[in-house]
Amino acid sequence: MPFFLSPRMAKYIFVTGGVVSSVGKGIAVASMGTLLRSRRIKVSAQKNDPYLNVDPGTLSPYQHGEVFVTQDGAETDLDLGHYERFIGIDLTAASSVTSGQVYSSIIDQERRGDFLGGTIQVVPHVTNEIKRRIRLVAEVSGADVVIVEIGGTVGDIEGQPFLEAIRQMRKDEGKDNLLYVHVTFLPHIAATDELKTKPTQHSVKELRRIGIQPDVILCRSDWEISREIKDKISLFCDVDKEAIIPLVTSETIYEVPLLLEDAGLADLIVSRLGLEAGASDLDDWREMVTRLKFPREPIRIGLVGKYVELRDAYYSVREALGHAALFYNREVQIDWIDSGELARGRYDRLKKVQGVIVPGGFGYRGIEGMVEAATYARVHKIPYLGICLGMQVMVIEFARHVFNSPDPNSTEFDPSTLYPVIDLLPDQRVIVDKGGTMRRGNYPCQLLPGSHAGRAYEESLIYERHRHRYEFNNQFRTRLQEGGLVYSGTSPDGLIVEMCEISDHPWMVGCQFHPEFRSRLNWPHPLFRGFIGAAKDVLLDESQAPLPLSQSA
Repeated sequence: MPFFLSPRMAKYIFVTGGVVSSVGKGIAVASMGTLLRSRRIKVSAQKNDPYLNVDPGTLSPYQHGEVFVTQDGAETDLDLGHYERFIGIDLTAASSVTSGQVYSSIIDQERRGDFLGGTIQVVPHVTNEIKRRIRLVAEVSGADVVIVEIGGTVGDIEGQPFLEAIRQMRKDEGKDNLLYVHVTFLPHIAATDELKTKPTQHSVKELRRIGIQPDVILCRSDWEISREIKDKISLFCDVDKEAIIPLVTSETIYEVPLLLEDAGLADLIVSRLGLEAGASDLDDWREMVTRLKFPREPIRIGLVGKYVELRDAYYSVREALGHAALFYNREVQIDWIDSGELARGRYDRLKKVQGVIVPGGFGYRGIEGMVEAATYARVHKIPYLGICLGMQVMVIEFARHVFNSPDPNSTEFDPSTLYPVIDLLPDQRVIVDKGGTMRRGNYPCQLLPGSHAGRAYEESLIYERHRHRYEFNNQFRTRLQEGGLVYSGTSPDGLIVEMCEISDHPWMVGCQFHPEFRSRLNWPHPLFRGFIGAAKDVLLDESQAPLPLSQSA
């Protein structure tokens, strides 16, 4: 009997990477999920990250990019955002596994005496824990197929236990119940104008040394891949010719499922795994991709943040803006504005945008520049969307205007401020550990009828994903409301301000949660849709010089 047999006979697709990192495994996983779901196969996905952090929650964006938050509050790798956006599913904490989680669990068990004094080893204890977590996704999701991405590249020392675990699963689950997909890069040598397959051969050789023979190779390239190249890879890597799938760089990531469909990958997966599948239905997806690739009137949005030199830090925000722009048949052009530049008085770029968005973040650096952006948007009636920190900045700026004082602030940035309009909740005042201690995941929000938020959602009660520690301070609620701040979303008991707006502004809205995580290509999030809808009506006057913010407030 197979060891640790799954509670239901789910099928598994394991995706590994070779040659270089960031080769596109996450998009490949998401695209395969899209293709299988288009055939009415229930799909789920999981990301296995070999690093020793428990989760990305305490990692710098410079190290790891965006932290994606699931509905149950897990802080995860940004690839889970790809999975959700492409496949159209809501994932859980089970879909994110790290070495840190695995080793922490094993050590906890050992300290409790669960191993009865036995010696703890990578094989079988670490690999068994990895396999348990992989199978857990099938259990909690009820999926027919679970697609599992192994982070990093073949040969990474920290990834070896994960590769050993998925090697064992072929015997555990049966060879007809899983598939190994290897994503590899084909470099182009300019001097000879040719693609080289040798790195792929070495990558597959290393994989086979571990005991894994890939069933499918996805060949990433910036250049077209000839039949001769495919045949060569097939011969040297011992993979069927029809399973050598070219994956050439496309105009938009949303075209990747169509490229893989046309290459026959989905039919190959269905056949190899013996899946019961309906006919493919990608008509709506093809129509959206056609619209994405067709020239559209631009709409210019200024994204004001502290990590703008690293675009992956705002990946979901960027995608959500694109989704909303497509809804209006527009093409979003993002001006990535370093909030530090605004703090130094270099705000001339703000006059060249039709909307301002300030996304989430932590720490004091760049905050005053974000406040300047909020001032400009308020005074010049430019549509503004503040997300998490962006809402807090909006409240700070408005409080400074109402109190006619530079002192209002968040206690995160100025613990001794006389006007702590943003502060910790009472149960957050003593924090020892930084990781996993924020308000995270889905929380309900009651909307104010007739507000911008209420009209955008067309609902009275919504659920949105949070990731923050500081909140609106109710001590200043009445005074700011008298000054013109509208509380358009609160917790159902009315105690926590979740959304606010400026009453005499065409569209200046802040939300404490992260709406970008729920946006989809075929379902742009209501707040982004409302924001872009307001911004597209702003006419730019390039000849008008921007007012100095110190004089315009």
